[in-house]
Amino acid sequence: MSQENPYDKYLDGRSVEAILASTSGALASALAAISPEKHSAPLALGKWSPAEIVSHLADCEIAHGWRLRQILAEDSPLLQPFDQEKWAATYYGLTAASALETFTALRAWNLQLIRKALPGAANRAGTHPKRGQVTFQTVVETMAGHDLNHLGQLTRAAGA
Repeated sequence: MSQENPYDKYLDGRSVEAILASTSGALASALAAISPEKHSAPLALGKWSPAEIVSHLADCEIAHGWRLRQILAEDSPLLQPFDQEKWAATYYGLTAASALETFTALRAWNLQLIRKALPGAANRAGTHPKRGQVTFQTVVETMAGHDLNHLGQLTRAAGA
């Protein structure tokens, strides 16, 4: 069983590498358009704040980076899921600026790996317990779609 990118609907026609490379700057622009006092305010009842969204993206960069490395280093590894809400419970008090700094460093590191690995490793795969077989390329595409999903949230918040 194989599952495609669950964030495919957010991809906008640009190359996934271009999306991944531009996310840090786009996040910085979106945060700059949101007044700093609103960085820690939830976007809506029961939703994350801008700082929490960027913290989540930093956490996902760790998780996706780990999955990419597993796929490259092991034959058919088991890719562990994580409970994003439980991980988000640790975000209280983190600033959007520190989350963005962390995300930016992690993304730069992961982009180096992606650029070295593709296209040769595109079809290497691991197994996700909920999503089935997932290729290296699908993880990369998922990262890009996930970025655009959350950038859309921040962009809408900046325009509100």
